[in-house]
Amino acid sequence: MLVAEKTASVPFAARMADLGTETAFEVLARARELEATGRQIVHLEIGEPDFPTPVHIVEAGIQALRDGYTHYGPSAGLPETRAAISRYVQQTRGIPVTPDWVVVTPGAKPIMFFAVLALVDSGDEVIYPDPGFPIYESVIRLAGGRPVPIRLREDNHFRMDADELANAVSRRTKMIIINSPHNPTGSILTRGDLEMLGRLAVDHGVYILADEIYSRILYDGKSESVLKVVPEAADHVILLDGLSKTYAMTGWRLGWGVMAPPIAAAVARLQTNSNSCTASFSQRVVETALFGSQDAVQNMRGEFRRRRDAIVDGLNAIKGVRCLVPDGAFYVFPNISDFGMPAREIARRLLEEAGVAVLAGTSFGPGGEGHLRFSYANSIDNIREGVARFADWVSRL
Repeated sequence: MLVAEKTASVPFAARMADLGTETAFEVLARARELEATGRQIVHLEIGEPDFPTPVHIVEAGIQALRDGYTHYGPSAGLPETRAAISRYVQQTRGIPVTPDWVVVTPGAKPIMFFAVLALVDSGDEVIYPDPGFPIYESVIRLAGGRPVPIRLREDNHFRMDADELANAVSRRTKMIIINSPHNPTGSILTRGDLEMLGRLAVDHGVYILADEIYSRILYDGKSESVLKVVPEAADHVILLDGLSKTYAMTGWRLGWGVMAPPIAAAVARLQTNSNSCTASFSQRVVETALFGSQDAVQNMRGEFRRRRDAIVDGLNAIKGVRCLVPDGAFYVFPNISDFGMPAREIARRLLEEAGVAVLAGTSFGPGGEGHLRFSYANSIDNIREGVARFADWVSRL
């Protein structure tokens, strides 16, 4: 019997049907298949900085390996790492958190899983953005929760509408997930938005999972956090952050959550039962990254701004496309509804016919229909080539 035939008959647990995926990796796999046939593909699908990890951070990692940080550490993280993160949060969010508020994880994504698993019971409702990072809904369903999407609309600059959010809160609401700067649209929540969210959490006794992984990739103004705007909501907030996006360290798998100590203890227990701990040598670079030279971060952000302006101008020059200027992250979310085709079909045809890998807006939820997501974490030459191919493809419709 063939392996494929055996696999098809595997009686998977019912919960596996609730787990989604990230379309970006599926599109990347198809793009690689085309490249293997000799096609040249412009990759604008993956949300990963294309810069090297700053040298001084790499050197700190090498030194940690030489110093023997190659063994197990505490599930919640090395004490010195938790202390460095708590100090960083005090400085950037203005609240006096201590190390027992911090759990260090292999990448920031486990905080999504652990926070939902620790707090959401079967039937509890979790409000999340649509379009939004697809793993939010996936984790909610896996935990037995009921996903409650809040539509992010282009005419509101892809921000949560306060009235819709208030109406969505019910007696079953356990958590609200927010993401600012936002993937896939690059929008940000205003100080007023965050104040409303913080007050709502306190008044209704719900938790906020604040995904701030892109907080340092902001082009104008300063980064705001619900923790800073409504400090009295701190016991209701789980802050998600990490090194991956800011320092081009996706492969180092270093993230963290900041939350009230009783929740942190539960999250650490979940980590004990899954990952055991985060790699010790990766943890040893956290202080160097957060408190060492930030020149590479500033340079990277400046280059992202240049790319952002180029891709927005290029897309808006294409007939039938309109694209808002994103405030943060490294994504644009152009509207392509004038073409009268589903976003998934346009994304497929762009890859197969024009050699441009992008994501359909519906990869991030039904609210993404009529849009595509372009990542500008690529060279400006490749961005211009990708936009030119898109324009040529449109001209032939």
